[in-house]
Amino acid sequence: MATFILMIAIAFVAGSIPTGYWVAKAVKGIDIREHGSKSTGATNVLRCVGKGPALFVFLFDIFKGYAPVAAAVYLDGGRADWTIFGLAHTCAPLCAVAALVGHSKSIFLGFQGGKSAATGLGTVTALNPLVGGVLFATWLLILGITKIVSVASIGAVWMLPVYFWLFHDPAAHIAYGFTALVYVTWRHKANIKRLMEGTEPKIGQKPKDPGTSNNAPKAETSESGKGTETGSRA
Repeated sequence: MATFILMIAIAFVAGSIPTGYWVAKAVKGIDIREHGSKSTGATNVLRCVGKGPALFVFLFDIFKGYAPVAAAVYLDGGRADWTIFGLAHTCAPLCAVAALVGHSKSIFLGFQGGKSAATGLGTVTALNPLVGGVLFATWLLILGITKIVSVASIGAVWMLPVYFWLFHDPAAHIAYGFTALVYVTWRHKANIKRLMEGTEPKIGQKPKDPGTSNNAPKAETSESGKGTETGSRA
């Protein structure tokens, strides 16, 4: 049982690695939490830093979800002392939950973070590579149709319990699917609000940074018809 608890703790710490925050600091010297959507995930890195850094963040976020869960799957092996509430193979799904929460509540960032979608994909792939592949294909399909990352992430995660069920995964995996569905959807609540308002940006579009507005003061017009400058040049 001590190993069981240790694996969950390791998964949380691995999930907490703030890839997007560190990459944005290294590449542009910015705090990604103060730009765009304020998320540390790959989508916000794409908008605020660039394609290359965003791809690295996306792949590493998948890996940090995959690695601890894959290790738990390997160590589990149906051990009797790793059975909870009568469910076998529970260590890996609980590690998946820990990694999922760790990404969005990073211990390195004062319990701030991203939306957990990429890290969640890594955890699912470790639990069942076929489900992970189908889930990613679903995400790509929805993204291709809508061009909105949040819609693709929410739409894909809502299919996760169904995919686990269709592939005859253990009950603990299906339970994790429902947990991920609720958690990832909740993490996207701001996106859902913007979707309802029609202001959610499509992929490639940059949301305004905090403090900017379409109602910014315009230069006053002098009697001669020429605009006067409202501030010094940068």
